[in-house]
Amino acid sequence: MKKILYLEPVGGIAGDMFLAAAVDLGVPPTEIASALAGLNVPGWKLSTAKATRHSITGTHLDVVLDEPAQVADRRLADIRSLIERAPTLPPRARQRALSVFQLIGQAEAKIHHIPIEQIHFHEIGAIDSIIDICGAAVVLELLGDPDTYAAPPPLGSGVLSSAHGQIPIPSPATLEILRDLPVRFEGVGELTTPTGAALLKGLCRIEPPPPFVLERIGYGVGTRELTDRANVLRASIGRPVVPAEEAVYVVEANLDDCSPQLLGALIEQLLELGALDAYVIPATMKKGRPGHLLGAVVTGERKPAIADALLAESTTLGVRFYAVERTVLDRDFEQVETPYGPVRIKVARRDGVVMNASPEFEDCRALAARHRVPVKQIQAEAIAAYQQAHRTPRK
Repeated sequence: MKKILYLEPVGGIAGDMFLAAAVDLGVPPTEIASALAGLNVPGWKLSTAKATRHSITGTHLDVVLDEPAQVADRRLADIRSLIERAPTLPPRARQRALSVFQLIGQAEAKIHHIPIEQIHFHEIGAIDSIIDICGAAVVLELLGDPDTYAAPPPLGSGVLSSAHGQIPIPSPATLEILRDLPVRFEGVGELTTPTGAALLKGLCRIEPPPPFVLERIGYGVGTRELTDRANVLRASIGRPVVPAEEAVYVVEANLDDCSPQLLGALIEQLLELGALDAYVIPATMKKGRPGHLLGAVVTGERKPAIADALLAESTTLGVRFYAVERTVLDRDFEQVETPYGPVRIKVARRDGVVMNASPEFEDCRALAARHRVPVKQIQAEAIAAYQQAHRTPRK
């Protein structure tokens, strides 16, 4: 079950604040730097320190350059090339970073009314901005790919200096990126940068998260001291609260005086009552007596019926149950033709990638009985037929 990450841009959001909040949550800066080492942008390192804003203590992060920062002049294609050729970036992080830069490029192209291929990234093409954006994508991997939500960001007000001269706050790029999303027009100075806006749009849902159990809280501290608010980005992560009827439980009992015949029949009954799985495990009971652990994996909705069946049909005097988490692959069926007849293949996928494919045993057993051959022969034919159907032709 995925964790939930909730971002609150109390004082706004920028790329360095995103990374700082993750470090404050416990992500090691060395692991971020290691994943970014393959980017062909030399002469940088991450520097972190504790800092306080309005009595809230968190982590401040800087991308420190070996040489003084110079105005960058990279096109989107240049940045794409850097990211795509970085061998240390995880594939999903690579795609996320590319999508964030694409958002910025689309906004700049619309503002300047030129094709996106002709956009020159100035501040956002600098080394520190590349590290910020790619680092944010890496952070989500290091946090376990959580479902990420964010509160509407404050945009600030005033003017700022850029490569194009004096521009209003919020900048045109920030506004364009956040088009169609909830925002707050409040605060003084630039509170949400174009990079921060693109991270919110590209990596988060700007809406309240579902109920979740708080496990860790981190604060990314911004550079400036604001008068009207703490200049921090708060990040909270935890596990989702599963409604009782959707939760999964293990219901079990220890037995040392129950006939094995009853146990076999009871497992079948538990499955008929809707148990997701049922099992018997040999156990050694008190005084060294041999016994069994009888258990079932059930949904919250079926828990009472399963518990009643265990109490009524076994010799136990009580049952226990506890909630569990599980990861379940997406499953569907494909049918293949074998020399003996059709066999269904149960195919299990994760994020569209096939993790497992196995013939349905009952199909194989029926064909084996009909043709008087071993079941394993039918299974082998079915697996071979599936592999042949999904073999990628050589180029």
